[in-house]
Amino acid sequence: MSTFFALSPLARLRSALQRPAILHRTVQYAFLAFYLYVGLRFYAYAQWVMGLSADYVPKPASVEAFLPISALLAAKRLLFTGEYDLVHPAGLTILLFALASSLLFRKAFCGYLCPAGTLSMLLGRLGKALGLRCRMPGWLSLVLSLPKYAILLFFVYLLLIQMDLPAIEGFLRTPYNMAADTKMLLFFLHPSPTLLIILGLLLLGGMLFPAFWCRGFCPYGALLGLFSLFSPLALWRNATRCTGCRRCSRACPSRIPVYEKSRLSNPECLGCTECIGACPEPDCLQLRFGYTAKARILPFWSALAGSLMLLCLMYFWAVSSGNWTSRVPADMLREHHVNISRMEHP
Repeated sequence: MSTFFALSPLARLRSALQRPAILHRTVQYAFLAFYLYVGLRFYAYAQWVMGLSADYVPKPASVEAFLPISALLAAKRLLFTGEYDLVHPAGLTILLFALASSLLFRKAFCGYLCPAGTLSMLLGRLGKALGLRCRMPGWLSLVLSLPKYAILLFFVYLLLIQMDLPAIEGFLRTPYNMAADTKMLLFFLHPSPTLLIILGLLLLGGMLFPAFWCRGFCPYGALLGLFSLFSPLALWRNATRCTGCRRCSRACPSRIPVYEKSRLSNPECLGCTECIGACPEPDCLQLRFGYTAKARILPFWSALAGSLMLLCLMYFWAVSSGNWTSRVPADMLREHHVNISRMEHP
């Protein structure tokens, strides 16, 4: 430790970022700060578009990441017609990125980019600091992971199976969908008693059990976890070097029993590699690309680097092709939103 503080500030930063846990949390906090900025900008946009402010603020398109239902319907429409969504194109782009990222780099989207994942981690730390965290037995961990798949199955059946293309076309062009992001904002700014109770239970659960929301109830994470099962990127354990200390599992945000597997392809794995940083045995845990024993060894930060590169590529493609910002005329959007404002503030 004294050697660390003897380094220059730049050398300290470089040394810190070579540790998986510090790199993981630094990136999480950076994206959380970005989402807070987006939220403030979106609030200013909502004030203008609902006619409550005369100061025009363009909508930050990345807020559409919080519209997964619209994005799922737009993805089905894209698959069968080849037509990109004109109303919330950024939402569709972010969904496609998340699916591709999970297929290639495990659930790095959940582990690094998702604000719900970061808040869930912070709640777990708060619960530990307050002495509230409960040790979850294996059977309870399995039971807790089931509800999100049931929720995902419900949405897949209702949205992707039951709704045909004409119904999807009709929904995507409705005033409701055009104002879905603003409705979402108002939903949380003016919560009902039921919503407050649900949020309170989720907050309590997050302090009692690590990653309570992510492991148990997030259908988006369930979908990405299923895609990640096919990822060639996985954690490998050298059984001859493993001492069975279980530090890897204690460091894992999802509390996966890493020490039990030779190749970890668990759908709860975030690709954060905090387990690698916690392992005291050199080269016992490695991140590898491939499905056989000849899989190529990669640096621990590969899942993060790959996901960020893919995010940048898809963002620049979406911007250059006109598939990032909504093509709905601003005056039409404002007309729909002013009606919403009148309903909220009669």
